Amino acid sequence: MNSSAAPPELWGGFECTVARIQDRFRDQIRETGHRWRMGDIDAVARLGIRTLRYPLLWETVAPHDPDARDWSWHDARLARLQRHGIVPIVGLLHHGSGPRYTSLLDPALPRLLEDYAGSVARRFPWLRDVTPVNEPLTTARFSGLYGHWYPHLRSEAAFLRMVVNQCKATLLAMRAIRRVIPDARLVQTEDIGRTFSTPALANQAAYENERRWLSLDLLCGRVDRTHPWFRRLIDHGVPLDDLALLGEGEGAPDIIGVNHYLTSERYLDGRLGAYPKDLRGGNGRQRYADAEAVRVALCDGGTGPAARLTEVWQRYRTPMAITEAHHGCSRDEQLRWLAELWNAATALRVKDIPVKAVTLWSLMGAVDWNSLLVARAGTYEPGAFDIRAPLPRATALAKAAASLARTGRFDHPVLDMPGWWRRPSRYYDKQAEASPVAHTERARPVLILGSDGARARGLARICEERGLRHIGAPAAFGEVSALAELIALHGAWAVIDATGLDIDAAARRYPGGTLLVDAGRAGRVASACTSADIPLLVFSSDRVFDGSLGRPACEADPVRPEGLYAQSVAEAERRIRSHAPRALIVRPGLVFDAPEPASGSEQFLGALGESGGRLPRPTEILSLSYLPDLAHAALDLLIDGEAGPWHLANRGAVLRDSFAAEISRLLSSPAPPAIQGGAPTTNRALTSSRGLLMPTRISAMQRLRDALGATPPLPARQAAE
Repeated sequence: MNSSAAPPELWGGFECTVARIQDRFRDQIRETGHRWRMGDIDAVARLGIRTLRYPLLWETVAPHDPDARDWSWHDARLARLQRHGIVPIVGLLHHGSGPRYTSLLDPALPRLLEDYAGSVARRFPWLRDVTPVNEPLTTARFSGLYGHWYPHLRSEAAFLRMVVNQCKATLLAMRAIRRVIPDARLVQTEDIGRTFSTPALANQAAYENERRWLSLDLLCGRVDRTHPWFRRLIDHGVPLDDLALLGEGEGAPDIIGVNHYLTSERYLDGRLGAYPKDLRGGNGRQRYADAEAVRVALCDGGTGPAARLTEVWQRYRTPMAITEAHHGCSRDEQLRWLAELWNAATALRVKDIPVKAVTLWSLMGAVDWNSLLVARAGTYEPGAFDIRAPLPRATALAKAAASLARTGRFDHPVLDMPGWWRRPSRYYDKQAEASPVAHTERARPVLILGSDGARARGLARICEERGLRHIGAPAAFGEVSALAELIALHGAWAVIDATGLDIDAAARRYPGGTLLVDAGRAGRVASACTSADIPLLVFSSDRVFDGSLGRPACEADPVRPEGLYAQSVAEAERRIRSHAPRALIVRPGLVFDAPEPASGSEQFLGALGESGGRLPRPTEILSLSYLPDLAHAALDLLIDGEAGPWHLANRGAVLRDSFAAEISRLLSSPAPPAIQGGAPTTNRALTSSRGLLMPTRISAMQRLRDALGATPPLPARQAAE
């Protein structure tokens, strides 16, 4: 094919796992809310996506009895897809073990799934593309080898029987579907990540690298008596008849879907001390660390999606698609990972390797996949849409998707820098010199105003962690002409005015309105950004509310400033909106961070308005904004192109005196005197009607404790103060 002028298709997908863990099921369609939002399909259609991996899962249609099927939810959704002209690739079993009346080791599983698949075909005879079982080998590893999912076994025998059972179920399901839909296509997904190793662990790596092909080899009819795994399968109780059935090759996929993640490729290393403890394990004979290969300097450079897709093509000569493209990380890294997968697919197509599509996976995000669903912590990773808003909010990934679907290209300044998996800081054992990266001076930067303040330095630190090139300018940079020249000189793609953070902290220390925000300067900064046609992120204050609502204030509440300082903040916001209507105005709670070595407890207690108890202060309920959380959330919103006021505070308000006492304990500083008696007089807490993006206050405090534990002790003089 002459594919140099033809980019791959953009497909989409909803994270739809229904996994049984012990006796409870986890349903990602419910946990991400798609179960109750028909409008999600409309939102996907607006992106221009015309092929969608979509669940028609056995556990949700016939959860209790194989003959009692409820199609109502699926009828409505598949009809909506048809109206939009979206072609579904329906999945029947997605990391599941089936309903309660079966399991991955049940000899009846293949026939039961065959029966269900036949009913699907009869109900929806217009379907063409099906994935009866998603990632059978990966599911068997997590359920039968590692014990994460039901039935929670840890043996090679269980693992191998599960793989074969799922492959047999796939073959029989497609047979049943093709009785009704003769031209139905099997889109078979699998993760085929490669394992690398030190020479001492070459045998273990070779074992894992042979094992990763097992499900596809079975479906393609390759596992005959000459196959290296044939005898092992028989010895572990796999029926010879099952291997004979699969050996006919009837289950060969029409499209192989490669699900490639940054954790898919592994590196085995016997130097345990070079890696975190949670990566250390072994095979019963050798002890070793099992690390992400991208975090280790490899001599052959053979990692990455292009290398794995090339392997699949060379082995099977079957058309392929990248069927999951997702990265649970910051927005810039999500965009970089999508770009890497898209560019890999495009480059392979130029070489006449048929990578049909790239699938933007987890369109509505995913919950608790950082623990493989084992922990029920509610940890949410956004996708093209962020469900933490009243209605799913389009992120920068959605904008990228729309551009890819329309033109086959997308650009964003954050793509000027490589992803963390290509930066030297990624290495566990400090091998940065083994993999130099190009200098970043050509990357378009973010301009941070107020670089002479501690809070701006904290923001710069987070930018550095995320690979966002940034240039600092002092707070005095507020004249339109000077700022315009600075923007043009560096080619800045956005401005962050961080001066409000430190002014806010100072105002809390010296109450009474003695400090004012320069509203005129704020307006001039906004004008310069509008003239340069670049986004502006400004940090305001919770002090635009006087606390009289008796509840946390949200963005929809009218500002009600009390005192000269609060009035100046509100006036600054007004001028910013007047000169830059698309400016993002972040209102944090009380901003705190691990203290810089030179400031010690002064930084915390000063922000709280404490001065040895010499100044009067009201009792307040406050929201807190841990600076790393605040910076990450604000940067994500900036990259998403959001505008207007947005409240960013850690969830869970606190009495100011309680927080001051807790901070004092952490810093071994004298606790400030508490207010005696009476109920709290002022509720200055914040909430958001636009989306609760920040972690909880408890989580923030725990991470602060961890940060302080890694910080050198304060000098004796400061500790005594």
